[in-house]
Amino acid sequence: MPRLPLEGSIDLTYRCNNTCRHCWLWLAEKAPEQTDELTFDEWREVIDQARALGTQRWAISGGEPMLRPDFADIFEHATSKAVGYSLNTNGTLITPAIARLLRRKGSKMVAVYGATAEVYDHVTRNPGGFEALLQGLAYLKEADAGFIVQLIPMRDNWHQWDEMLAFARSWSRHWRVGAPWLHKSACGDPQRNAEIERQRLYPVDVVALDEPDVWDEELDSSLNPEDDEGLGGSFCVGDVFEGQSDDRVFARCIAERRGFHVDPYGHMSWCGFVKDRELRYDLRVDAPVAALVGAPDRAPEGPGIAPDAVTAAWHEFIPVLADRIHGGREYLEGCAVCGRQADCNWCGVYGYLEHGRHGAKVEYLCEVARESRSSRASQKRKRRRYYAIGGMTVCVDSDLPIDANTFSEKFALFETAGPGADNLTIRHHFELPNIDSRDLGELVYRKAPWAIYRKGRSWVYLGISSGDDDLSVDQVAVFSDDHTRLRVYHGESGAERWMDGGIHSLTMLPTDLIMLSRVLADREGCCLHSGGMVLSGRGLLFVGHSGAGKSTTMKLLRGHGEVLCDDRNIVRREPGGGFRVYGTWSHGEVPVVSAADAPLVGILFLRKSDQNRIDAVADRSAVHRELLGTIIKPLVTAEWWHKSLDVIERIADEVPCYEMLFDTTGPIVPLIEGLSARQ
Repeated sequence: MPRLPLEGSIDLTYRCNNTCRHCWLWLAEKAPEQTDELTFDEWREVIDQARALGTQRWAISGGEPMLRPDFADIFEHATSKAVGYSLNTNGTLITPAIARLLRRKGSKMVAVYGATAEVYDHVTRNPGGFEALLQGLAYLKEADAGFIVQLIPMRDNWHQWDEMLAFARSWSRHWRVGAPWLHKSACGDPQRNAEIERQRLYPVDVVALDEPDVWDEELDSSLNPEDDEGLGGSFCVGDVFEGQSDDRVFARCIAERRGFHVDPYGHMSWCGFVKDRELRYDLRVDAPVAALVGAPDRAPEGPGIAPDAVTAAWHEFIPVLADRIHGGREYLEGCAVCGRQADCNWCGVYGYLEHGRHGAKVEYLCEVARESRSSRASQKRKRRRYYAIGGMTVCVDSDLPIDANTFSEKFALFETAGPGADNLTIRHHFELPNIDSRDLGELVYRKAPWAIYRKGRSWVYLGISSGDDDLSVDQVAVFSDDHTRLRVYHGESGAERWMDGGIHSLTMLPTDLIMLSRVLADREGCCLHSGGMVLSGRGLLFVGHSGAGKSTTMKLLRGHGEVLCDDRNIVRREPGGGFRVYGTWSHGEVPVVSAADAPLVGILFLRKSDQNRIDAVADRSAVHRELLGTIIKPLVTAEWWHKSLDVIERIADEVPCYEMLFDTTGPIVPLIEGLSARQ
């Protein structure tokens, strides 16, 4: 991917009307630094220069950005032509006019520091702040400007965390937890740092709020940002990575970063946490900030931002920093070789904020990493299960615990101990994303219960009502391009279903075949409307639509062999040739299923009759037509059809097929057993 600055992060001011106990950037509302902040014209120039380089999204923050009297003008200029934006605010300065402005689709995050005035005003040291917050939230609601409540945890509000969660849910169906651990201040003031340390939660509480993702490298199963771009956002690549052989702590981050940061004074770097002057570029002077230390005051050739300064910072200044900043022996013998890298949030910027050295470890993060590793193992046991079907293994992860009652008891037959050679992954989240502010891509299908969009390398399924007037969405599913990886987002009813248990679909979609049928086409397989049996180690399929007699046949054959499934079974080509039949959990009238499989030795097309006989079908084109009529169809694309047609043709050519006439009373059973024995 070309190195383009796709996202710009801008802090409009570090001044704030709150004086939060945990804040690492705070300046007083009337701080003298106000005179050094970029003017509106300068911000407009920064935005225009960045836009010319390819910037499409903006993250706007502070301090409290609404302290700027020209906030609305800056916001309008940045977001009017943007693909998307995010805004961080404490919400206390929102006016009706600003609330109307914020109806523009984007991610608005309002920070909340307590559920009551007593706690909120104590944390913010701003008497009346809680009442101002409530007023701001009310203005947003009145303007119908959707927003996310961002809860900020710390020691002085932790005792009312449950009340804070209830508060968030009472104002918005979208809420999130802000960073559950706190880093030291940008200015390095000992008193501020002591207060920040005092507000840090115990590591066990940090991990409880930010539980480690059990979708880890074991299956390489987490959706890539490109795959998940239908709902994803910006992300930060960790700087510690396996196999690093030198001490260039920021080399990878700079190489992979697709965003930049500009502070209130026009100093640009690749990340908002970078506060080392060596790593920031002055856009007014068009020179590194460090080069100005001790030099006589200089001004750019003309007022404002220097021409092409953003280009110079992005293409010339930032790339060379990859080789300039080293962690030294401290880093190489510490964080670079630590065995807890996968569980740690360490980054060189945090080392610098904690100790003034980019290679320094942060002892607090070491403690959190130890707790995270322990929690990861525990969460895997509580929130992950594996199921084998059709020669594949389905890994199911959930934000809520999985127990013996979560899924229908039929799934116990398919449960397996761990991943296999061919793995699919499903993850369940129990909060709907804010799809109103997302570009979901191209609409490719719309008919209840689904509206399906193609976004980048993702497929986005929205669960919709059949009613024309009902525009609500109760479920969102995001599939990777090949449908092997899935994230499902549920509303409140989904969480209730999960806790009630007895769920009949691992995906919690109407049927798991939405996923499996797409995947099978890439594996020389398909799923057929059929009854499946294993007789003496040989597999037979009894094919037909509803009412053809599949369930009746399974009832007749019970006790003579093993029922795979009476309604839907999987057929896959074997590596050495021939086809194999696998049972599924998608049964019909007969609630008997099996995870067994066997070589497929015959396909019988069901015909109810007053006779009982089995006749070979020699017309392969007729077989082809019959099979096509019973194949389970997921989201149909030209690619899926080409692959499925090829599989059906091979089955028709290679598997013996028969027409089975029967009267449902039982005389057909010996004929079926005889046919199986002859194969």
